[in-house]
Formats: sequence, C-alpha cells, structure tokens
Amino acid sequence: MVNMTGSQIVLESLQREGVDTIFGYPGGVVLPLYDTLPEFPGIRHVLVRHEQAAAHMADGYARASGRMGVCLGTSGPGATNLVTGICTS
Repeated sequence: MVNMTGSQIVLESLQREGVDTIFGYPGGVVLPLYDTLPEFPGIRHVLVRHEQAAAHMADGYARASGRMGVCLGTSGPGATNLVTGICTS
C-alpha cells in the first residue's frame, strides 16, 4: 500500500481529472496543499490577491478553455469570499 498525505491525494485527484491550473490564495488550512504543489509540476498555480478573484478567474478560465476551472481558498472568511464567484459560475 502506498502512503500518501491528504494533500497528495487531493492534487493527484485533480491531476487525474485533467486540471492543469489552480487559482488561489494561500492561508490557514490549505497551506499543506501549497507545500505539496511543487511535487506536481503539471499543475500551475496562479496567485491572486483576493479569493473572489480566484473564483472569477477559475470561472473565466473554464468558459474560455473548456477545461475545469479550480479555485482554492482557506476556511472562514476565505471561503466566504469565494461565494460570489462560485454562484456566478
């Protein structure tokens, strides 16, 4: 059995689904994902200045490319900031 961390499982799953770009803002509970991201060179990270921008960028990326748009934010206020963009998508 292969031992994997939760972060590795999440990123491996995204990669298997064809995700090549993640839009996000690091903080709190998602820091382990950011620490693991260099192990997955096929996934590019676009750093944003606000979680709402990440959600809108992921939506625009999906509409323009036809690929899955992924946004990443932390819990609490970070998750709340994602809501408008998620609803728009």
